[in-house]
Amino acid sequence: MRDLRCSELSASLEAADPIALVDVREDWEVEICAIDGAHHIPLGDLMGRVGELDPESPVALLCHHGVRSRHAAIMLEDRGFKHVFNVAGGIDVWALEIDPEMIRYD
Repeated sequence: MRDLRCSELSASLEAADPIALVDVREDWEVEICAIDGAHHIPLGDLMGRVGELDPESPVALLCHHGVRSRHAAIMLEDRGFKHVFNVAGGIDVWALEIDPEMIRYD
């Protein structure tokens, strides 16, 4: 696993073959703000829904600040995922650097 800066994620999402983005935040957080195209799987549900993800494809994990997504990345690596990225700073940094119109929360 390595950290992925929000600028790198943004470029990857715009690529012809975009990286799979998995948002591991809770439902109430996603209702406040979300990145279009992200696959929402709350961290507590991840192991039960891991079959929705391709272990051979790159996966970027996102949460509010990057802590839960780091745990999620470790969980996926332990399940054999080979190309796992943690979005450094989470959706909070995304809102600051990429989408300043996005609602932020504490």
